[in-house]
Amino acid sequence: MTAKDLHALPYRPCAGVVLMNKDGLIFAGQRIDNPVPAWQMPQGGIDEGEKPKEAALRELWEETGVTANLVEKVAKTHEWLTYDLPDELLGKVWKGKYKGQKQKWFLFRFLGGDGDVNIQTKIPEFSVWAWKSPEEILTGIVPFKRAVYAQVFTEFKDYLKW
Repeated sequence: MTAKDLHALPYRPCAGVVLMNKDGLIFAGQRIDNPVPAWQMPQGGIDEGEKPKEAALRELWEETGVTANLVEKVAKTHEWLTYDLPDELLGKVWKGKYKGQKQKWFLFRFLGGDGDVNIQTKIPEFSVWAWKSPEEILTGIVPFKRAVYAQVFTEFKDYLKW
């Protein structure tokens, strides 16, 4: 596949979760699969026939153990937000079928306690987790996702301590 072909690939549909605790801080997990420590919020692909909110709640549970009854939807992004993979990952991740992701993000208020979070899930994605400010998350995210994260935080700024 040529570089032109790779850049013509579609975006992978994805849902993301900004999980906010009672103090206004946000769940962030340090990815297991990245050799350089990188923090991110729960996110993942939308399955065929699945609605974005359903995917967001599923991803939240799969990655954090937090169930739908422990969250309350506060907001969602108005538009789909996109990012492109860096050239060194293009054609390698997601079986080479996508050039990046188009994401719908949801802000959920966490109604549970820290004991309700369990990152030792069936297929763990995070090695550690913490409640962080938007600034800390923006500093810790991989550079190619930083602009999308900034857009998400800007859109949800009325609800976050930012």
